[in-house]
Amino acid sequence: MRIQDWFLTGDERGNPATRLDPWTEGNDVRPLVHGATYFAELRAHLERLGADDLLLFADWRGDPDERLTPGGPSVGEAMAAAARRGALVRGLIWRSHLDLLRFSSAENRHLGQEIEDTGGQALLDTRTAVGGSHHQKFVILRHDEGPERDVAFVGGIDLCHSRRDDAAHEGDPQPAPMPGVYGPRPPWHDVQVSIQGPAVAQVEQVFCERWEDPAPETRDPLRRLRDRLGRLDDAPPLPRPGPPPPRAGHHHVQLLRTYPARRGGYPFAPEGERSIAHAYRKVLARAGKLIYLEDQYLWSTDVIEPFARALEREPELRMVVVVPRHPDQDGWLAGPASLIGRVDALRRLLTAGGDRVAVYDLENHQGTPVYVHAKVCVVDDIWAAVGSDNVNLRSWTYDSELSCAVLDEREDPRPPAGGRRFARDLRLSLMGEHLDLPADRLDELCDPVAAFEAFARSARELESWHENGREGSRPPGRLRPHPAPRLSHAQKLMALPLYRLAVDPDGRPPALRRTRGF
Repeated sequence: MRIQDWFLTGDERGNPATRLDPWTEGNDVRPLVHGATYFAELRAHLERLGADDLLLFADWRGDPDERLTPGGPSVGEAMAAAARRGALVRGLIWRSHLDLLRFSSAENRHLGQEIEDTGGQALLDTRTAVGGSHHQKFVILRHDEGPERDVAFVGGIDLCHSRRDDAAHEGDPQPAPMPGVYGPRPPWHDVQVSIQGPAVAQVEQVFCERWEDPAPETRDPLRRLRDRLGRLDDAPPLPRPGPPPPRAGHHHVQLLRTYPARRGGYPFAPEGERSIAHAYRKVLARAGKLIYLEDQYLWSTDVIEPFARALEREPELRMVVVVPRHPDQDGWLAGPASLIGRVDALRRLLTAGGDRVAVYDLENHQGTPVYVHAKVCVVDDIWAAVGSDNVNLRSWTYDSELSCAVLDEREDPRPPAGGRRFARDLRLSLMGEHLDLPADRLDELCDPVAAFEAFARSARELESWHENGREGSRPPGRLRPHPAPRLSHAQKLMALPLYRLAVDPDGRPPALRRTRGF
């Protein structure tokens, strides 16, 4: 396996202004499935921070009262305690400007202020395209002594309400507002990764590039005044980054990003960056056996096209997709707008792959739908990516996003041959949970055809149990066939402008929009 066959080269990233390396070697990457798993590990690392250590984080939404473990501490308390012990704390939090759509400016201002009150700094950052968001979700902890303890967390999990769920999927006791169909404590499925090794310095570089952006954090003069009075607009220089941590494992890591082609441009991405899109297009051109995808949205025909072309090219290629059953917006206009892109995307995939494409959603053992917020893709058990990006135009072109792609040096010894340990283990752990399959039987899913059929069989049995009035024992598994979204012509006509302008905008430069390239 040649790394450059699966990872982007520096030129293929398409952004010569960045200081990121094409990839790093010698890392240890561990998937942290579920917010409860991630938060418990984050708490342990935060409690070990001391004088002159460094805590950097970027988030879409932050709730300072969200508890990291059932008995606490909260996010705000844990960060404040680290600052009082002498750690340097710096944060970049997106400041939402669409509160009516259940975004998070009040919560983010609260977390920013709480950090400021303990001597840290948190910028409320809107340095993105109009209507866009900073959607990256990562935390970096570096140590003045003992760099082998340095760690970065990257993925889809915000430091906020609703995220601290576990494998039982009974929901976070501190829920965020969601449509009523998800119940009072919405079950939540999500994934983050823990990274140790040289790639930690690369994640730090992503933070530094954003922190050092000279553009004002907000264009609103009233908010700029309020930030200045509240000391939320200062951006003191960061300490000079230390050398990369030492080798920690067997994983090659490539950081992939999206930045919009913003007016004025980013110093580190003058024409934006679309390396997430470039990576998917490169990897999908090699796909031959199985694409396993967990995604919050699955929108946009332009973004779906490389998946569809792969299915048309390879007659043995199968694709398994896990998405939420219901959108996270349920208004009379926002709900249909959230479904427009999925209708077209699913139609294109099914046209390309027929019965080799299977789309599922999840429910817990009480029958409540599970909201799938994970952003995971595994291709041929070789390439795996976990990040903040969804499969839509917004994530591939408009918002800021960060994803971690992993190639394992080690070939997996289990047949079929050719798989890599990290990618296969990640897929098996996720599929095993959805099937309620014991750990000692996960190897049954190594074969792509067997895995595809196991999902189909489990979903068929659970769906039949529902159709028969839930009589008798509930079959094992959490999978249900995802129903094709249906919108009337009038709904689509009314929701289409909102979909194109706000739900899934296109952040590509005009020349790329015309050619539908990235």
